[in-house]
Amino acid sequence: MRAVQLTELAGPESVRVVEIDEPDAAGGQVVIEVHAAGVAFPDVLMSKGLYQYKPELPFVFGGEVSGIVRSAPEGARVKAGDRVAALTGLGGGMAEVAVAAPDLVFPLPDAVSLPAGAGLLFNDLTMDFAYNVRGRLRAGDTVLVHGAAGGVGTSALRLARAFDAARVIAVVSTEEKADVARAAGATDVVLVDGWLDQVRALTEGKGVDIVVDPVGGDRFTDSLRSLARGGRVLVIGFTAGGIPEVKVNRLLLNNIEVVGVGWGAWWMGDPSMLPSQWERIQPLLASGKLAAPEPDTRPFEDAAAAIASLEDRSARGKVVLTVR
Repeated sequence: MRAVQLTELAGPESVRVVEIDEPDAAGGQVVIEVHAAGVAFPDVLMSKGLYQYKPELPFVFGGEVSGIVRSAPEGARVKAGDRVAALTGLGGGMAEVAVAAPDLVFPLPDAVSLPAGAGLLFNDLTMDFAYNVRGRLRAGDTVLVHGAAGGVGTSALRLARAFDAARVIAVVSTEEKADVARAAGATDVVLVDGWLDQVRALTEGKGVDIVVDPVGGDRFTDSLRSLARGGRVLVIGFTAGGIPEVKVNRLLLNNIEVVGVGWGAWWMGDPSMLPSQWERIQPLLASGKLAAPEPDTRPFEDAAAAIASLEDRSARGKVVLTVR
């Protein structure tokens, strides 16, 4: 089968599409004929050996897929022929055939296409965890999203609206990205230059209840300043590269919080969390209250460029490779 493989830690340019053997389905796993595979920021870091998980070379990229079940063990929630989205861990997904544990395979609603399904799980389950477990989103809240045209950002916009936020403000770097944010559900869009003053004007000086920050870097202190009384900054990641520091006296001034959102670390300690998350997300997708993501689809052969697009921040929305 074809697969996207890394043989040296030289960054996205060292990624190759190769022919390898199909994976062994031993151990009661679900075998999936992959139609699309999601691309995530950890793929960038792993291509350079900078991620905390360091698989032995060579390895196959990809942790989320969509496709058709070829076979499933007895007792699984899916069966042969089902359309599914699945998590394969932190590798093995960018291939024509993948395997996944039964608890990590989820039937796709008819309203969700297979390309969209490959862009669902990492980002939507992360943001469900961020809003409902860590961030305590309440109906009527105002949410601000940094990096709003990226994969996590567009998911943050979509889910904030689905979970009844009253206002969702997107922060983007260009007018082109502003269009992406509006399509994902932003009620207001501001450009990065002078974003804090714009947000204060939009909220009449009150500030926002929640800031979603997958970017980090030098805008973090202004994120704290943008909060309303009792507001929360949800730390998702650091795509800008810099890891900010917090002067904790700032937290006292308006009773604000900095909240870590480590979805992967949390569910690995409690695997039962994922099915309960899907029970919240699936009905919203099926009913249309939560629109399926509109991924930035790339040909399988362009895997290297697709991974690089996350590093240079040229991606628009969730990047997905079409396999079949």
